[in-house]
Amino acid sequence: MIALPAVDLRDGLAVQWVGGRPATERIRMPDPVAVAMRWISAGFTQLHVVDLDAALETGSNRDMIGRIVAETGVPCQAGGGVRDEAAIQSMIDTGVRRVIVGTTAIENPAWLVSMSHTFPDRLTVAADVRAGIVVTRGWTRDTEFGVDELLSTLDALPLAGVLVTDVGREGSELGVDVPLFRRLTSLTAHPLHAAGGIASLQDLSDLETAGVAGAVLGMSLYTGRLDAETTAREFSS
Repeated sequence: MIALPAVDLRDGLAVQWVGGRPATERIRMPDPVAVAMRWISAGFTQLHVVDLDAALETGSNRDMIGRIVAETGVPCQAGGGVRDEAAIQSMIDTGVRRVIVGTTAIENPAWLVSMSHTFPDRLTVAADVRAGIVVTRGWTRDTEFGVDELLSTLDALPLAGVLVTDVGREGSELGVDVPLFRRLTSLTAHPLHAAGGIASLQDLSDLETAGVAGAVLGMSLYTGRLDAETTAREFSS
């Protein structure tokens, strides 16, 4: 299992929120490229980058994503507000390895089918979950179906993987819901990445045992609860 530090972008800054809500911001750092390089220097070999402004339809940090990709030189999965073919192509043109698609992929299944075949093995579907319900539009809108139902529709598509974020635990450092992710890995044929609440090396070990392919790390790295160098050394592939 590989661990990926998250670099979340808002107003050109690197930020960390609790529960996916802007009012709960705990971390604000002025140089996202320096933040990304800090994680690479610690030994991490991939990054997870999200444009929160684009996700919330309040702006764009696309140029910053390009800088992070170019200056770190490591594979990055990136997303946030990717809602049409041009946006996917733009991400790929900046060097992004896997493009994260969420809102439009979930709200318009036909679009996801088309895009997955246009960009085979380049798209990761973000299934953001609160209390078992998939949420969209920057975690602000509940859908009418659960994550199990969503995963069941994705197996036939040529995706790079699925990213499930436990929004209720995101940024909380309360520990990961291992039973949730153990169940979800059994429901998808795609590599599954987990996010939300990861706070210890034991959490990561438990996710690896559960069959999770990757873990996205946010608040616990930024607060130092997870030692970056130790984590990178133990979960780098």
